[in-house]
Amino acid sequence: MKSNGMEPFRANQLSNAGRSRHSGSLEVYLLGIVDFDSSLVLQERLCDEIAEREDRQGALLICEHPPIVTIGRQGSRSDVLAEPRELVSREMDVRWLNRGGGCLVHCPGQLAVYPIVPVQRLDFGLVDYRRALEQSVIDACRDLHIPAVRRDEEPGIWCRLGQFGFFGVAVKSRVAYHGMFINVAPDMEYQRLVRSSGLADRATSLAALRVRPTAMHSVRSAIVPRLSARLGYDRFHIYTGHPLLRRTTRKVYVHT
Repeated sequence: MKSNGMEPFRANQLSNAGRSRHSGSLEVYLLGIVDFDSSLVLQERLCDEIAEREDRQGALLICEHPPIVTIGRQGSRSDVLAEPRELVSREMDVRWLNRGGGCLVHCPGQLAVYPIVPVQRLDFGLVDYRRALEQSVIDACRDLHIPAVRRDEEPGIWCRLGQFGFFGVAVKSRVAYHGMFINVAPDMEYQRLVRSSGLADRATSLAALRVRPTAMHSVRSAIVPRLSARLGYDRFHIYTGHPLLRRTTRKVYVHT
């Protein structure tokens, strides 16, 4: 049986721990590189835990993924431009998801930011929630001296070279999960494998815009406080790793 990278789950383990700390805080988990299926299982479990609570406590997962293609509600199989044999040679799976947005490709160097928060208790409608996420990225970019903008008519974050921030949110039991993906310094060769639905601009990255190496930790450090503030949290706590995840080794093959 294939492992999904998750340790055995003990009921209420997260919510009991959360209640013993701060009931109105954002619990932030820096996870490193995590396979996509494990991150999805963890999000769903956190989503169920938060739905059972009566306070504003939320979680934030920040990680990277090995190469994979995901397709949201606005995407289709025709958005995957790569031949099946190329995906097989790269060991890249395709996942269909019940989230907003279209077809996206994920790989190391792209920062996945997953807030799992009770949007109704935070007094957010879906449009305002999306704008809060987008504005948090713009705030973080401003801290890093990177010009960035959002558009009312289309989710995402843009710079003068194109789009580097992508969004896809789902809501279950009044708790939002999935989130946003920021191209910090990925191998942009992966981007040619898909057509991101609805995009009129080409995909780019912060490293391409800055024309120099861009450290992932600097973007993470800028995002966490800005996102916490935009969501209305006055406290956040940062952890490295998560008790339900265990480290697994997976080779990442780069096509040559």
